[in-house]
Formats: sequence, C-alpha cells, structure tokens
Amino acid sequence: MGGKYRITGDKYPRMRRPRRRSKLVLTAIASVVALGLAGWGTLQLIDVFTGGDKQASAADRKADCPTAKPSPPAKVLPKPAKITVNVYNATPRGGLAKAAADELKKRGFTIGKVGNASASYDKKVPGTGILLGAPAALNGTFPVLGTQLPGATTKTDARKGADVDLIIGTKFKSFSTPQAAATALTTLTKPAPAPSSC
Repeated sequence: MGGKYRITGDKYPRMRRPRRRSKLVLTAIASVVALGLAGWGTLQLIDVFTGGDKQASAADRKADCPTAKPSPPAKVLPKPAKITVNVYNATPRGGLAKAAADELKKRGFTIGKVGNASASYDKKVPGTGILLGAPAALNGTFPVLGTQLPGATTKTDARKGADVDLIIGTKFKSFSTPQAAATALTTLTKPAPAPSSC
C-alpha cells in the first residue's frame, strides 16, 4: 500500500473495529421483553382493581350451588278433538264461517255451531278474530286454538260450558299452516326452565 496507509517499520494504520451487531439485537430484544412485562403487569393490576376475577368467583359460586332442581312437568293441554269450537263470521264475506269450520275439522277440532256473528260482534271485529269462552279456557282451550289463528284476541264470558266461540274478524285471511301450528303447540307444552337460585 502506498500513501498514508503505507506500512513502515512496526507501525500499522489505525483501523476501526467492526461494530458488534449482536449487542444491538440483544438490547432491542431486552427492551421489547421489558415493555411486554410492563404491559402484562399493568393489565394484572387493572384486573385486581376492577374485579377481573369474576369468572373465578362465578365458578366458585357454581361449585357451592346445590344441585339443580328438577324442571317442572310439561304443561298438559287438551287435544283438539276435546275442544268444541263454534265458528261465527263477523265479516261481510259470505261462507267464511263454513270454510273455517271445515278447515278446523280437518285439523282435528270438534265443530259446534256455524253461522253469522251476533249483532254485538257483526262487522265489529277489526282483527283476525276473537276467541270467546269461559274463564277456564284461558289456560287450556284458548292457547291450543290460538296456535291455529295467531293474533286472535281472547275474551271470557259467563258461560258454564267448555265450548269456545271463534268469531272471525275482518283481517282474517287464513289459518296458520299445520306445521306452524304444530310447532307452536309443541312450544306451549314444553316446561319452562326452572330459574337458577345461584
């Protein structure tokens, strides 16, 4: 070599040592780990002060909770064949009561009287219909018949018999499909889940 880097005697040109990249990499990794630990510690503190151990306490409560009580028995509703339905037409459309009675008969209901509604209801039922019967029908007959005509209102009177009147209203178009009625009836007979005391 010539110039200022020329070696003369036992003197060598001064050259810089190569930088050690491993120190930089280790420093970067250490700082990332430290930040991660600081963040995790912060989350733990927040959980302690805000009640983050709710899951553990819920599990403890379940362990202390006595065994679940048996669910109540399924609700017993009358079969359609045991329900006598009187069908009355309160709309201006002719023959509607007979058509409705025939459809209910196909679905297993016992049909009683069929005809036009009395003057107190004739053309005065704005909805799909009214189910009219004794107070005892509220928890038995009405729900079963109501699966055939969703949206029908229920009303009780002073009658003693078990028969029910279906008074067809002006918004009546058709009964629900047999499948939909069967599904609604199954839902009615399912027992309600027992409320948890824990």
